[in-house]
Amino acid sequence: MGGLFWRSALQGLRCGPRAQGPSLLARHSSGLPPSALKRGPSWTRERTLVAVKPDGVQRRLVGDVIQRFERRGFTLVGMKMLQAPESVLAEHYQDLRRKPFYPALIRYMSSGPVVAMVWEGYNVVRASRAMIGHTDSAEAAPGTIRGDFSVHISRNVIHASDSVEGAQREIQLWFQSSELVSWADGGQHSSIHPA
Repeated sequence: MGGLFWRSALQGLRCGPRAQGPSLLARHSSGLPPSALKRGPSWTRERTLVAVKPDGVQRRLVGDVIQRFERRGFTLVGMKMLQAPESVLAEHYQDLRRKPFYPALIRYMSSGPVVAMVWEGYNVVRASRAMIGHTDSAEAAPGTIRGDFSVHISRNVIHASDSVEGAQREIQLWFQSSELVSWADGGQHSSIHPA
């Protein structure tokens, strides 16, 4: 009963004379607007890099990936399809340079187009990692992107940043700031505080 009361009260606030509907206007951004940095202690608004790898693009899974992130409530703020330059891949995978599979990884990632995206939302880095699943498709849970679509650890469809710091580095590597937008959403992502 209490939940119904608060939903009605919130709906009344949204429909009041000062409420504005969502705006579908986007503006270029060199970073997050100050109002988007925090939403309380556990509601950190972040950006993450998500890339559909060549096997995912070849298998026409880009739409499925986008749909999952949109349904989760995240906002797409940048997207492009490209043949990844070896210099970008070398910097992106710099921590794996000494691994025996590194040369094969670079060959694979440069073998076909990649769809790179930047998604924004509250705790999007951690949520994205949970959505994509374990690196090894044999261990990825059903319902995750890799659990549903990956065929092998070396053909695991998708990449997502593994930390907030890593996301910031990767986004700067793959995107110019002018390629990212901030949505003017009429407060859709803001919290409501009692007066």
